[in-house]
Amino acid sequence: MRLRDKVAIVTGAGSVGPGWGNGRAIAVRFAEEGARIFAVDVSKDRLAETAERSPGSGMQTHICDVTDSRAVAAMVAACLERFGRIDILVNNVGGSAAGGPVEMSEEVWDAQVDLNLKSVFLGCKHVLPVMERQQGGAIVNLASTSGLRWTGAAQVAYAATKAGIIQLSRVVAMQYAAKGIRVNTVVPGQLHTPMVEFRLATQRAGGDVEALLAERRKRIPLGVEGDGRDTASAALFLASDEARFVTGTEIVVDGGMTARCG
Repeated sequence: MRLRDKVAIVTGAGSVGPGWGNGRAIAVRFAEEGARIFAVDVSKDRLAETAERSPGSGMQTHICDVTDSRAVAAMVAACLERFGRIDILVNNVGGSAAGGPVEMSEEVWDAQVDLNLKSVFLGCKHVLPVMERQQGGAIVNLASTSGLRWTGAAQVAYAATKAGIIQLSRVVAMQYAAKGIRVNTVVPGQLHTPMVEFRLATQRAGGDVEALLAERRKRIPLGVEGDGRDTASAALFLASDEARFVTGTEIVVDGGMTARCG
């Protein structure tokens, strides 16, 4: 019960398909550890499945477009109305789009910046004043190894925004350290999440999920695939009081892939 009685907002808490996406796994894992979860997503149905998997009845669901500042402000207000405080924020929303600067349209670039980076900015913008009043809190942002290294596909906006999340987290961590607010980043690698079946396999392997998984396994020194539950374990540590002396840093969850590429 490492998060007993703490209130946690988890964005992107649904999942594009059955299984353990990062957001769903984090929301359920935090609930298992005693947190009261304010689970956020744009899809009511996806949130309902997450809530069904959650132990107890402490999960509150909320529909929100986290790229919209007014919607995020309303999300924070709704969490405060329901639970009275916010101890943990997990900014998890994101997704990739293929292409380099030439192939990618400006519209796709702008949408990627909004989805992956602006969503994190807005979450911090509206939650930090609450944590400052409480004199403490923990923020965990989700990046990607694509923000650290070339990972095999040209997805320039995704890579740039995920790198941006890492540096945003470091800057905010330093700004708010004296106020008792910790900010860290989980950097997942090539995990087997529902996103693989429902998006990446079509983009990169003609719909052949097994071929894509085999290709991804070759890059992982441990030779096995992680999933959203591995991301959740890292996020749990960073959100908990066990990480009370940890801020402005990253945990890479990738089976050794980034170290091998370095």
